[in-house]
Amino acid sequence: MSEVSLVRLYLLRAAYLLIAVLGVTTWMQILNHPMSAPGVVTSLLGAGALLAVVGLRYPVTMLPLLLWGLLWKSVWLLFFALPRGWSGTGTPMEATEAALFCALFLIVIPWRYVGYACWRRPGDPWTAAGTNLR
Repeated sequence: MSEVSLVRLYLLRAAYLLIAVLGVTTWMQILNHPMSAPGVVTSLLGAGALLAVVGLRYPVTMLPLLLWGLLWKSVWLLFFALPRGWSGTGTPMEATEAALFCALFLIVIPWRYVGYACWRRPGDPWTAAGTNLR
């Protein structure tokens, strides 16, 4: 099971395109930021948007980007957005946006391929023994 269907490849490309297009606003913030802004989160999101452009050409190779996006959005949703929404200090849009992205990633990611690639396929060697590495 190392193949991903053509339909799934197009869905992956659509997800990468969405990330790249939304990343334009992030890059506007990066290019026009005040010098006092820390910018760590903005820089990470900007780098993710650039990698999403690479994902348009290599959608399967860039799957770790979508997995990373799913994980950090899920953590943020569960531990920040939902508790703030429940306490009345957050906006409903925060949790809704994160939940929509999580749902999108859960639908688009080819989970059978991920399972094969991460657990069933032999891993990379830990030592140079048995390889051509020197």
